[in-house]
Amino acid sequence: MAYTLDFEKPLADLDRQIQALQKKGERLKPEESKNLDSLKQRLQQTTKEIYEHLTPWQTVQVARHPGRPHSIDYVKLICDDFFELRGDRAYGENASIFGGPAQLGDKTVMFLCQEKGREMKERRDRNAGQPHPEGFRKAHRLMEQAEKFKLPLVCLVDTPGASIALDDEERGQSQAIAANLYLMAQLRVPIIAVVIGEGGSGGALALSIGDRILMLENSYYSVASPESAATILLRDAKHAATMAEAMQVSARQLKKLGIIDELIREPLGGAHQNYEEAAKILKEALLSNLTELQKHTTDELLTQRYQKYRSIGPVGTYTE
Repeated sequence: MAYTLDFEKPLADLDRQIQALQKKGERLKPEESKNLDSLKQRLQQTTKEIYEHLTPWQTVQVARHPGRPHSIDYVKLICDDFFELRGDRAYGENASIFGGPAQLGDKTVMFLCQEKGREMKERRDRNAGQPHPEGFRKAHRLMEQAEKFKLPLVCLVDTPGASIALDDEERGQSQAIAANLYLMAQLRVPIIAVVIGEGGSGGALALSIGDRILMLENSYYSVASPESAATILLRDAKHAATMAEAMQVSARQLKKLGIIDELIREPLGGAHQNYEEAAKILKEALLSNLTELQKHTTDELLTQRYQKYRSIGPVGTYTE
């Protein structure tokens, strides 16, 4: 995988040297072979050092990496079976959110996922992961189906935020998001939400009220994107890095703050470096949390869910 981010320049330099030596193949001299092994070790060690000390803004950059696994990639890799359900039964279909029942290990669950798309046409069809109100209404319908058939709900969150187009507002965007928040707070099945990349604003919150909130270690979760916050508060998006630090948006910071329940590690250098390993780690985390949640009665889950959100925000909880 190419190293394209600014802070990855040392890694890109090492990678170029490695590739130059590897191209020689059988013509590689003994001393060059020894140098190749040394470069590979340096690349691994340097990658570890950089990714263990990412700034909040660097974390945002990794969360947006174009090669990062999307929800659809994880569903394909971790589910033995998945049946997509479409439409909100009121207006139409919105591909920014997809979902349906799936077999996850030995458990049948209801998946709800946000998807940005990759190629130009797919990104247009999925509105780059910014759901329209019919997407949230479809999610609401599938949540009710999960409760009806007693299926645990698993939400994969990856959105810069809900669509803010005028016609979306006219079709009830805010009401659709609010309805999801209200429903998830009282849904009588276990709920796990995982932020796998971007967790932006109400678009993310509409799928992340649950019993367990997990985050991949190189993801972020925030009331607004750093650029939006910088534009609103400092009148210029160029201050995004400063705002990312002030808002404490990274997964590691949010774990220390007690906003999320678990940090899911990623393969060395980020999930985009190894889809299969990232998916395996995510699946293990989901199954482990589902097993724990299913030990509780429904009333216990609802009580704990209520207390979870009531306890967020006390002053002085953050420590370095």
